Amino acid sequence: MKIAIAPDSFKECLSAVEVAGAIAKGVRRALPDCDTVCVPMADGGEGTVDALVAATNGRIVELTATGPMGTPVATRYGLLGDGGSAVIEMAAVSGLPLVPPETRDPRIATTYGTGELLRDALDRGASRIIIGLGGSATNDGGAGAAQALGVSLRDAGGRELPPGGAALARLATIDLSRRHPRLHPCVLEVACDVDNPLCGPTGASRVYGPQKGAAPAVVDELDAALRHFGEVIEAQLGVPVLDVPGAGAAGGLGAGLVAFAGGVLRPGVDIVADACHLTSRIAGTELVITAEGRIDGQTPHGKTPAGVARAARQLGIPVVAIAGSLGPGHEAVHDCGIREVIPIQAGTMPLAEAMARAPELLAAAAERVARAWARKHRRSRQT
Repeated sequence: MKIAIAPDSFKECLSAVEVAGAIAKGVRRALPDCDTVCVPMADGGEGTVDALVAATNGRIVELTATGPMGTPVATRYGLLGDGGSAVIEMAAVSGLPLVPPETRDPRIATTYGTGELLRDALDRGASRIIIGLGGSATNDGGAGAAQALGVSLRDAGGRELPPGGAALARLATIDLSRRHPRLHPCVLEVACDVDNPLCGPTGASRVYGPQKGAAPAVVDELDAALRHFGEVIEAQLGVPVLDVPGAGAAGGLGAGLVAFAGGVLRPGVDIVADACHLTSRIAGTELVITAEGRIDGQTPHGKTPAGVARAARQLGIPVVAIAGSLGPGHEAVHDCGIREVIPIQAGTMPLAEAMARAPELLAAAAERVARAWARKHRRSRQT
């Protein structure tokens, strides 16, 4: 028997590699002779770098870059095993957890550090870069990242704009003449699992601004600034960004990467699946086990289990999902092709205990899945 294991990470608990290892351990306890194929996955958010580096035998690059509030932070990104691709999580350098709650201010927070990671990858020869959006502390439309890549953004007096989303209201001129020369031939894939536009009622500022420290008046200020920013981009560069689904991701970084770096927005799980060669690696298996820390009604909308199930369905392979916890609407995943959802804990268990025991609980759940599948397999052969 051959079983594929393609999980996401359990956020703040286990990486996708660790989750896959725990599941494989449980499967082998039930079926010692089973051939397991581990494909650690992600959907563009936390864990994407580790998943892709592990899947491709790549390596981690560690460096210091500019954090969201302008101070240096230690950060990292991945170079994939093909020798020409890099993977970046913007949250690793421009993320909300890097800023204490009392100092959060999206009016001045910058994505400059994200641009520095992109620049470093380009300087190392990357011809394809995957960048995961999400978890940002910023609302600058990717202006900081663009400036780190050599784009000049000036006000009416010819002065370079300072960091942050508020300054975008003063944008008058965009100059691409000193943009990084390797950006044009580079393929930039932007992993995005939201469809928010740049501005408006469902835009970056109104939906995500409050969690980044924006009071109602600041939300209005930032939304107007992003609208002006988008209008100048469309007028001077001829690149539509205002109404593009996903342009509002990561405080408008989606729009900035499209406008200044030729980025293409795609569902994160699809990008990761392609990079991991998910379809070819699960082909020929009899069962796929996927997993996520929480499975709920949002899981079908771009999360890893849904993407794995979609790939398996095309091959006619059944899928079982293991969940750290179940939330409202988790039954919707059955419509994606997931036959069964197995929680790792029976009854109630304190979250801290469940997280501490996650490897053990995952292995036990996987063992139950494998034993049940083996029984069904034997019965089908007998009939």
